[in-house]
Amino acid sequence: MAESWVNSAQRIGADLHLELELSGSGGRRAALIRALREAVRGGRLAPGTRLPPYRSLAADLGVARNTVADAYAELVAEGWLTARQGSGTRVAERAALPGAPARVPKKAPPRARRPRHNLRQGTPDASSFPRAAWLASYRRALQQAPNEAFGPGDPAGRVELREALAEYVARARGVRTEPGRIVICSGFAHALRLLFPHVLRGPLAVESYGLGFHRELLSAASVRTVPLPLDEGGAQVGELGRERAVLLTPAHQFPTGGPLHPERRAAVIDWARARGGVILEDDYDGEFRYDRKPVGALQGLDPERVIHIGSVSKSLSPALRLGWMVLPERYVDAVLAVKGEREAWASVLDQLALADFIVSGAYDRHVRRMRQRYRGRRDRLVAALAARAPHIEVTGIAAGLHAVLRLPPGTEQSTVKAAVWQGLALDGLAEFRHPEAMTAAPDGLVVGYATPAEHAYGAALDALCGVLPPG
Repeated sequence: MAESWVNSAQRIGADLHLELELSGSGGRRAALIRALREAVRGGRLAPGTRLPPYRSLAADLGVARNTVADAYAELVAEGWLTARQGSGTRVAERAALPGAPARVPKKAPPRARRPRHNLRQGTPDASSFPRAAWLASYRRALQQAPNEAFGPGDPAGRVELREALAEYVARARGVRTEPGRIVICSGFAHALRLLFPHVLRGPLAVESYGLGFHRELLSAASVRTVPLPLDEGGAQVGELGRERAVLLTPAHQFPTGGPLHPERRAAVIDWARARGGVILEDDYDGEFRYDRKPVGALQGLDPERVIHIGSVSKSLSPALRLGWMVLPERYVDAVLAVKGEREAWASVLDQLALADFIVSGAYDRHVRRMRQRYRGRRDRLVAALAARAPHIEVTGIAAGLHAVLRLPPGTEQSTVKAAVWQGLALDGLAEFRHPEAMTAAPDGLVVGYATPAEHAYGAALDALCGVLPPG
């Protein structure tokens, strides 16, 4: 229990009212030392202030004289106080800057209030991470890892993972490759950083809607992005000009939805061959298609003209920070040179665990299970809108983890604001529009139906329907 003593006024050149609270563990000597330190540190005892003599302070506090003497001696040794014959004990001049105001700890900035409902795109259901299966793979990988795996990592990535990925992307995505042409990275953004500007140069053609973060990353690397118009067939690749590279989401355009039309898939390959160019294929959610089998990767049409980039950020979790590039042979050495002599981004142990997770079949089982779950969530979203907001058109629902809701003209901004007021997190379509896009900008919402936990999804849908503009 804390004890407090307050000394009486002492006339030592000037009135000194010194209020000390002696509390805490360690006895009265330790408590007095702490109290005097805090008085100096907080500015209540300014540099040069003369302290009461041992006997006076001991009498005021009701402690032994030796207790005060020992406390003073300790603080002198620490540099908080000085003691000279004839001038008594004073606060050291260096204990605080002369004239400096007492340092008041800054309050931590208030945290932004977390929304009650989260329908933002971009993340899977975190509660569905396959913890038991991943732990089993991690244990097996750890037990079976060769000793050299615990040394500096190969910048290409662990061969076990590259072999597993070569088999998986061939089977699941129609990618044609071999382990030597796969380079492990920490995700799509890391892949862009490795490619630009040291391996590839701008300008880079991009779809007129996409992640602003990627555009900012490229801009920071002095790469100019040129927007391609979009329609129901995907990017209008016939508008490609003098660019030597183009970034596409051919399996499922982000965020507007829909695959790249077969004729345009062939046309962009022809463009790359004729121009000596390269296509960057962002296969961000290629496994999740609900109306038929997933559309095969564009890379399968010409492995020497397409850089295929994938990750587990949507299928498993962005927390794993694991992705891969399937490279044309001519780019492998250049990318590895940029990456450096050692793996500095992707955990070797996580790579080994993912390799086991794929080889054991656990990855396929997880994707099938989540495909079924996300399809159910999509269906619930569509049904809720049909019942409560039939005037709202829903697009981009054949695949992926989000849908686009087309809004009446002029209502997007007010709807997003209303969502914020109701504690609902979602994104307006305009947020993803390229600033130089020339085509019309329809109003809409990008609604991620994968993010909420299963038990929270119904309430999130209710909140969404509550903020939509009337028909």
